[in-house]
Amino acid sequence: MGRMATKTVDLPRQQGRPRSEHEGEPPATPRTLAWLLALTGAAGVLASWVITLDKFLLLEDPDFKPACSLNPVVSCGSVMKSDQAAAFGFPNPLLGLVAFGAVVCVGAGLLAGARYRGWFWLGLNAGMVFGVGFCTWLMVQSLYEINALCLWCCLTWVATLLMLWAVTAHNVRTGTLPAPRPVQGFFAEFGWAPPALHIGVIGMLILTRWWDFWTG
Repeated sequence: MGRMATKTVDLPRQQGRPRSEHEGEPPATPRTLAWLLALTGAAGVLASWVITLDKFLLLEDPDFKPACSLNPVVSCGSVMKSDQAAAFGFPNPLLGLVAFGAVVCVGAGLLAGARYRGWFWLGLNAGMVFGVGFCTWLMVQSLYEINALCLWCCLTWVATLLMLWAVTAHNVRTGTLPAPRPVQGFFAEFGWAPPALHIGVIGMLILTRWWDFWTG
């Protein structure tokens, strides 16, 4: 019996690594960032909600004294009655309810496994830059024009700057926000440093602004 000839066909060699299930999708986001966005967003919603309720009560009764009006310096009522408390023609906390609520949704989505594209992270980063800029203006007005502090407002300041630095660090580390390699390395190793320094500067400004009151 003759030998059956067999013909071999060379298959093209697969180039590169095997295609994964999530090929082409954005990388997964660290759960620590997801939790930070969810929790700081929730803190901002809480503060905005309380301020909004107190603002309505203050409109009903001009003599109403919010629970966080503790002394001449820590006086939420003085801040709520100021023109700066409605910078865009409506109470600022209404803007906070929407903005912080959106951040909670982003954090919840990340915890559920959502993966956002680079343009989304850049847009989120830009929104938080605006938020920190607005909070910085409110802080300056509070310290040097209104001459009073609102504790709930201080909570929103801290929550907003924590969000900003966390998202900025994430975007730099992942290359979504272009940065030199040393800057990427800095945020990878010392991502906690910018928000800590930022909070420290705010605390120092508050301390020195009313030094005689705090030490008296």
